[in-house]
Amino acid sequence: MRTLTHRVFTTKAATLLRALCVLCVCLSLFGRTQAQTPEHPWHIRAVVISTFEVGNDTGDIPGEYQFWVEREHLDQIVDFPGGADLPAGQHALRTNKDHTILGMLSGTTLTNATASMMALGLDPRFDLTHAYFLINGIAGVDPNVASIGSAAWAHYVVGDVVRMIDPREMPKDWPYGLFPTGSIRPNPPTTDAPSWHRSNLFTLNPKLVDWAYAQTKDLKLMDDPKVATFRTRYTGYPNAQRPPFVLLGDTFASDYYWHGAIMNKFAEDWVRLWTKGQGTFAMTEMEDSGFLLAAERLSHMHRIDYDRILDLRTGSNFSMPAPGHEPVESLTAPYIGSKVSLETAYLCGSTVLHKILDNWSTTRDTIPGN
Repeated sequence: MRTLTHRVFTTKAATLLRALCVLCVCLSLFGRTQAQTPEHPWHIRAVVISTFEVGNDTGDIPGEYQFWVEREHLDQIVDFPGGADLPAGQHALRTNKDHTILGMLSGTTLTNATASMMALGLDPRFDLTHAYFLINGIAGVDPNVASIGSAAWAHYVVGDVVRMIDPREMPKDWPYGLFPTGSIRPNPPTTDAPSWHRSNLFTLNPKLVDWAYAQTKDLKLMDDPKVATFRTRYTGYPNAQRPPFVLLGDTFASDYYWHGAIMNKFAEDWVRLWTKGQGTFAMTEMEDSGFLLAAERLSHMHRIDYDRILDLRTGSNFSMPAPGHEPVESLTAPYIGSKVSLETAYLCGSTVLHKILDNWSTTRDTIPGN
């Protein structure tokens, strides 16, 4: 009997111990995530979207994310299983202690941008229905329009769904071998053909964009003597030689990391074509049409409000070489404007973000400028 009793006791003890272990794990998880359960999601007021980080989120060489993390005190780390598979694994979301500002590092390229935005928008831990979204990053800047370190608020984001013929095989009178699907040559008179890809054009809320520009147009942006000297190479490009400034200018999103005068002319023509002459190509990057395609769908699902999205890009390098220089030389050179463009991105972006957050009693339900 002692042996049987001992076995029964031992079995019950082991079962109880396992149950206690499971309970402890559950309580631990509950303690970490109870504020993020679908029944009690965090009511996010602003989402800052960056695409890359050089190393750690804090304390080393900054990428697009680091200034936001450090200066907005996004100290709370939130697991993001649906995020980009970066070298260090899935990159975590970050939030401030009040859970009002949420930071996301999407990963670069259109595919990462689309997937990360969709994953965030569908995450039941967050209520994003009143959140303002700030797409905030560096880009190549058109020297015809602005200078390194300048900041452009976009009315339009234009994508890169395109037909292509190798330039060595294209008709001799074509300016480049790129042209819209549905057309038979570059620069057709209209984009109204029903077979053309509508995902090439995304229009942002013009009143909100104009309001954001008005808050930042007079800011004194950071400059650098080395950048100023570099700008002097761009003879014949007066806007490229200006000190950094804030402008209204549109962005061309492409998974091609392109460079050079011919491709720059294509980007200018492409933005003009898709916006029916209303847009001006200013910045080239690799993510924004992906963000906005996902955002359109999330807005249709009533997960977010598309009209609360802002797109701010700052020039870290020119999109074509200076006169007398080769594209390969220019493309492979380090970004001389990395520091100034990152500082400008944070300065302009945070200025607008804080005007929204500081007036939340109004901006929660009424979009600025509207």
